Amino acid sequence: MGVEIIFKIAAVGILTTVVGQILKQSGKDEIATFSTLAGLIIVLLMVLDLINTLFDTVRNLFGL
Repeated sequence: MGVEIIFKIAAVGILTTVVGQILKQSGKDEIATFSTLAGLIIVLLMVLDLINTLFDTVRNLFGL
């Protein structure tokens, strides 16, 4: 699970960058901003899931 999450985050970042650049080149700056924001939210949700898993592991480790 360690390396694959890094690859998933990198893939979302690359895809967001490509889509944003294509939209900016076609003159749709507002939509490019929204697509970048959507990519950021997706990555934040992935990281929040990992943090939740970390807290559950620590809670189980100490028996809380």
